[in-house]
Amino acid sequence: MLHFVLVSFVFFTSIRDGCARKGVTSSFVRSEWPSVDIPLDHEAFAVPNGHNAPQQVHITQGDYEGRAVIVSWVTPDEPGSSHVQFGTSEEKFHASAKGTVSNYTLGEYKSGYIHHCLVEGLEHSTKYYYRIGSGDSSREFWFETPPKVEPDVPYKFGIIGDLGQTFNSLSTLEHYMESKAQTVLFVGDLSYADRYKYSDVGLRWDTWGRFVEKSTAYQPWIWNTGNHEIEYFPYMGEVVPFKSYLQRYTTPYLASNSSSPLWYAIRRASAHIIVLSSYSPYVKYTPQYKWLAEELTRVDREKTPWLIVLMHVPIYNSNEAHYMEGESMRVVFESWFIKYKVDVIFAGHVHAYERSYRVSNTDYNITSGMRYPVADKSAPVYITVGDGGNQEGLASRFRDPQPEYSAYREASYGHSTLEIKNRTHAIYHWNRNDDGKKVSTDSFILHNQYWGNNRRRRKLKHFLLKVIEEVASS
Repeated sequence: MLHFVLVSFVFFTSIRDGCARKGVTSSFVRSEWPSVDIPLDHEAFAVPNGHNAPQQVHITQGDYEGRAVIVSWVTPDEPGSSHVQFGTSEEKFHASAKGTVSNYTLGEYKSGYIHHCLVEGLEHSTKYYYRIGSGDSSREFWFETPPKVEPDVPYKFGIIGDLGQTFNSLSTLEHYMESKAQTVLFVGDLSYADRYKYSDVGLRWDTWGRFVEKSTAYQPWIWNTGNHEIEYFPYMGEVVPFKSYLQRYTTPYLASNSSSPLWYAIRRASAHIIVLSSYSPYVKYTPQYKWLAEELTRVDREKTPWLIVLMHVPIYNSNEAHYMEGESMRVVFESWFIKYKVDVIFAGHVHAYERSYRVSNTDYNITSGMRYPVADKSAPVYITVGDGGNQEGLASRFRDPQPEYSAYREASYGHSTLEIKNRTHAIYHWNRNDDGKKVSTDSFILHNQYWGNNRRRRKLKHFLLKVIEEVASS
């Protein structure tokens, strides 16, 4: 306890929020690996042994506070059991939950049987083992629940976007799994199956589900959608957006009073995480707009100091790819992000990495002439991590000169981690995948926006000094 308090006190007293104002455009040139999807017969897509064995297993948080998970899987030949057996000892499953099963068609493709099962009433900070399927074809996995929601709970998130299923994707996934992060914040564009046609679309959803299972079956991935989940196929008579995604990947949207699985919020450890949909209506009076207005008022920074937002299309982007596509969402929501002191916003879409300084452009309007973003200590840090490794390749053309709001940018494949230390500080890393080697390339200390202002700092300093005195005298 004394060690924790002293470390917190040192962080608080010795580090101030601030950084150099000149950005870096990396000169690193990525050696091109084949940006083609991994062949279907590759071991990364291996089908598990046994008749009708569960496959494509993935879990996500199942409630608002982290005491539930949603377990999802596919049985290829017949429905089979929709039960999840679980317990705190390996091979001793003292409880069971029953889920739902469904399937769907996309053109001539017919999916396997897709199961979703809510496992709730779990204890925090506990390792659970679970079994799905039946007989010799059953499979067993495990996961760990997060700590109880509290302000100084340390926790490590991974951030991945635009992953796909190439050898570059495999490199990103394997490097992420070495990071020891506990939960993935996924910022959209999962399988890139929409780049295929007819039955191959569904087939590539299946391969991707098996591809990521070695991570998704053991820790929650917090899902968000991108443009490649829309899947608009008039030539097949398929025009309902997000059809495959909504069948396969569910979210705990009802727990945050959302009307759609595409936007929702969760609390996990010391973070409040808001997921927004870049491809659903979000202007004034729309359901997403009204939901976000309400959700932001529910954020309690005394319990969850860290406020993180996920979206697919970046608001600040200096790459030629998808330049200015996030402008409409910026106009609608940027003032809210500043008002509620969002700490960091993660996005994907652009197949490169970029981090911003804290800036805002809320003074801009069509008559004021205030055209440029300005430094703003109340604004979030914007980070683009659309560099997972899909077959479309890298977005290597950055705009020149580098704008003043851009702190670091590089066209490489990789992933990020955000390691929350306490209520005031977190450590951020972006890790480049350099020809199969994990390289930590960009890092900084992220200062909490709520607990970083003077009044909150004084309150925290008084609290820490009091605790130090009590510990020292005991």
